[in-house]
Amino acid sequence: MSLRFGLVGAVAIAAAWMSPAQCDTIKVGIIGTMSGPYALFGQNFKYGIDAWVAKHGSKVGDHQIEFVYRDEESPNPAKSKSLAQELIVKEKVQYIAGLYFTPDALAVAPLLEEAKVPMIVMNAATSAIVEKSPYIVRTSFTMWQNTVPAAKVAKARAAKKVAIAVSDYGPGVDAETAFKKTFEADGGTIVQSIRMPLNTTDFGPIMQRIKDSGADMIFTFLPAGPPTLGFVKAYIDNGLKASGVKLLSTGDVVTEPDLPNIGDSGEGILSTYHYAVSHDSPENKAFLADMIKAGAKPDDITMASVAAYDGARLIYKMVEATNGQKDPDKALAAVKGMKWVSPRGPVSIDPDTRHIRQNVYLREVVMQDGKFLNKELQTFDAQPDWGLAKN
Repeated sequence: MSLRFGLVGAVAIAAAWMSPAQCDTIKVGIIGTMSGPYALFGQNFKYGIDAWVAKHGSKVGDHQIEFVYRDEESPNPAKSKSLAQELIVKEKVQYIAGLYFTPDALAVAPLLEEAKVPMIVMNAATSAIVEKSPYIVRTSFTMWQNTVPAAKVAKARAAKKVAIAVSDYGPGVDAETAFKKTFEADGGTIVQSIRMPLNTTDFGPIMQRIKDSGADMIFTFLPAGPPTLGFVKAYIDNGLKASGVKLLSTGDVVTEPDLPNIGDSGEGILSTYHYAVSHDSPENKAFLADMIKAGAKPDDITMASVAAYDGARLIYKMVEATNGQKDPDKALAAVKGMKWVSPRGPVSIDPDTRHIRQNVYLREVVMQDGKFLNKELQTFDAQPDWGLAKN
């Protein structure tokens, strides 16, 4: 970016937040993976938001809410920052939300305080994101939150020697650290710790390293999407499942849309996660019906839709609390400590960390009524983000 562009951009952003809020339309910018290999999850952002709007209307008081979508396709911090600048300056959005990948959320964070725009993170899962700006709140999850229960499960299932394999970026490093710290504190041993480049497609050599390590269990995290199928296939093809090496993951590796492709080989895979489509509650049944009405196919619904649905709830609360005015401090204050029953279960916004507290469930991939699903076996109640310093 040239100096001239930077100065012009800064002035424009400042002018944008200093100008009076429009009392008739409040714009919300959604940055998500609307196309490309991760398009399903960006589309789930939209389905979740559409389901909320269909149920609760498109107005808060006298204010019309308009969602403006931008496509980030894949991890691209420079593009995400540019999209956020465009949304703030040209579209004059009062809120930004979405953000599937951690690097993209981190790239947008420095703009928020200057522009006086809150950001609702609907997926990106590195703990440190909410610490980059007081105007960030999260309705998704973090790796620490889902991984500490995984380490507890490994210990309870009598795993003695675990190999860790994670994608080599923020969430993967968080998952590795959380599992290692928790499992070793409980007396377990980590025999191998592998960080895999995000663009890895051949997992055979990684499985060989794990086989050679003598591990009796693998713990893994990869971002939900195409790589997870390759990882599970390599686990099967290299004989690890047949030899009794258990696979334990965060739920990203076994999202419901991927289960038919994983097939019979996926049966028995354990995961810890904050949401399963099979979650048995009245709120989830109603949510799934609303999602289908919004255009989602039943087999394409993912965790991103729930985070977006609940994110829309927070945005509506912020608009209500500020009466549509641009007052980010008042908006954030309105949602700190907020509690409700989500399709995933009871949740709240931690007033200190601005991170969502929620149940995390141990699930197992099973065949039920002719369909693969993640069956919930155990609940870890009201999990905080264990990775934040304040916890």
